[in-house]
Amino acid sequence: MLAARRFRVVGRVQGVGFRFFAQEAASRDGIAGWVRNLPDGSVEVVAEGEAEAVDRLERHLWRGPSRAHVDDVLVERLDPSGRLGMFDIRS
Repeated sequence: MLAARRFRVVGRVQGVGFRFFAQEAASRDGIAGWVRNLPDGSVEVVAEGEAEAVDRLERHLWRGPSRAHVDDVLVERLDPSGRLGMFDIRS
């Protein structure tokens, strides 16, 4: 079953390779979507794929790369669109 979610990752998550970490984790599981830094210092991730894969991505986001410190991962469930391509890093 397909699932889609928007995550906002809060903490020390910019300047630590978080976007590359998220892209690698998502690509490994065939998840489509994107990741970007937000002006408030958080990171936004939009992901769509098999439900189990999106759940695994959420667990990876809670962990983050070694230099990150994740305080919270806010989750918004979305309707899968099937229109997202590869998993990209956006500016």
